[in-house]
Amino acid sequence: MAVSYQLVIDCASPETLARFWAEALHYVVAPPPAGFDTWDAFYRSIGVPDEELGIGDDRIVDPRGEGPAIWFQVVPEAKSVKNRLHIDVHAGGGRDLPLETRRERVEAEAERLVALGASRVRTIAEEGLDHYAVALLDPEGNEFDIN
Repeated sequence: MAVSYQLVIDCASPETLARFWAEALHYVVAPPPAGFDTWDAFYRSIGVPDEELGIGDDRIVDPRGEGPAIWFQVVPEAKSVKNRLHIDVHAGGGRDLPLETRRERVEAEAERLVALGASRVRTIAEEGLDHYAVALLDPEGNEFDIN
């Protein structure tokens, strides 16, 4: 039986990443628990010290309830090495579509995400290979791919 989980991403600016990834994944910012105006108010109520708060929105959820919740946790240290885990955004439409159609969709999504604050790193494509992807960095430098 599958288990429920949330993905936690360490970062310096939770609200910036929450808003970027909500747009990137077509998620929404998660509302705070019942009885609280903000997540920070909830965290304070359970004893989390102010220096550990991200101050602002730091959680996103899939509005359809299909994907995992994502929490952007503020940490004091900066990112210093390549991610050991990254997100693949599936925008191409699947292998039943022609490679050229998938390429156009991936490029359109890459342009949209660059406009939202991502940075393009490289194109991932080889002659004769039925694959096309674009590698990007989110606003804090976390690697992800669109394919």
